[in-house]
Amino acid sequence: METFALVVAPNPTDHVIGPSSAHVVVVEYGDFECPNCQQAHAGVKIMLKHFEHRLRFIFRHYPLTEVHPHAEFAAEAAEAAGAQGKFWPMYDRFFEHPSHLKPKDLRHHAEFLELDLVRYDNELSDQVYRQRVNEHREGGRRSGVRSTPTFFLDGHVVDVSFGLENLMKALEKATKR
Repeated sequence: METFALVVAPNPTDHVIGPSSAHVVVVEYGDFECPNCQQAHAGVKIMLKHFEHRLRFIFRHYPLTEVHPHAEFAAEAAEAAGAQGKFWPMYDRFFEHPSHLKPKDLRHHAEFLELDLVRYDNELSDQVYRQRVNEHREGGRRSGVRSTPTFFLDGHVVDVSFGLENLMKALEKATKR
């Protein structure tokens, strides 16, 4: 199997969970409409709880627009929520309600999270976050991402094609270093 390295290092524009003191960093390139990403979401929650203070987790957008027609707009909506300090609650809602990613559904999620809806509507209609989503996708492409979810542990891809077990084992090893 080919190995790929993360081309775009973690940076201040990333959405991050976990302490800055953590020595282990996982970056996921994902798609809110991807069934495999939806399944991985539960595993990510377990991983975050288990490795709590030893792990930083970063999510980056990699919408597969050819097969997931709502993924790109959902990524933009997540960014709009992030601009109002609610990226992670929106991230969770999208993965917990995978059949509700049409524009009207996204707005209901925004309403549920009590976002400033005028700001949200304006930013989405102006495609304010399209460039950021495209930058994530391009960074993923340059890093060798071909499908979602793709996970990088400390800059190196981890094969999760048969579940997150490989990632959990790699994390156990990495956090003991």
